[in-house]
Amino acid sequence: MTHSITFEVAGRGPVSIELRHGVVAGWTARNAEAVAHHIAELEEIGVPPPSSVPLYYHVSAALFSAGTTIETVGNTSSGEAEPLLIDDGERLYLGLGSDHTDRKLETHSVALSKQLCAKPVAPTLWVFDEVEGHLDEIMIRSFVRESEEEAWTAYQEGTLGSIRPLAELIAGSPAASGAKRLQDGTAMMCGTFAVLSGGVRPARFFRMEMVDKQLGRTIEHGYEMKVLPLIA
Repeated sequence: MTHSITFEVAGRGPVSIELRHGVVAGWTARNAEAVAHHIAELEEIGVPPPSSVPLYYHVSAALFSAGTTIETVGNTSSGEAEPLLIDDGERLYLGLGSDHTDRKLETHSVALSKQLCAKPVAPTLWVFDEVEGHLDEIMIRSFVRESEEEAWTAYQEGTLGSIRPLAELIAGSPAASGAKRLQDGTAMMCGTFAVLSGGVRPARFFRMEMVDKQLGRTIEHGYEMKVLPLIA
């Protein structure tokens, strides 16, 4: 199944990309202690440890959405801000996404939990070649809140330097296509950061940003989680 999203490419204008493949790379921290920490915080909510690291989960390309609202069944899912790689067959791009995941289902099957939820993505991309030389310096942050009246609470923060090199993740991906490229029409999430405090938890509103201080630009995106009734 193909799925088209129109992105604004910084400095180049809009581009419509037909997505055909979706991949979520998990357990991608560069530091072994950080991997162990993320495994431990998920074990606290009942998620079994991975069989190996990193792992690549296949998901439907139709799950990726640049909208500002997602719908979930029950209030057991939460967002994870991550670097996003998209290859349209002509260029590789870096973007920002949230690997929104159902935590209750995750205790049963991580693969199924990844497939259940929409994957919100920011509608702006950067050409990968423009940032490749300073990827480790790029920062990602996320924030949560339960109502529009509340102040945002810092949820995650980290630099791409704490994630395995993106070229390494590309090479290990089942969607790899040659050196430093993915198959035409592939979107791949590349791993997240530990929660700052309070543990992994649902939130009605999720906001994320990716900051490139060297080139002086930021990608931002936010979305609301609307909960559908759980009918027994």
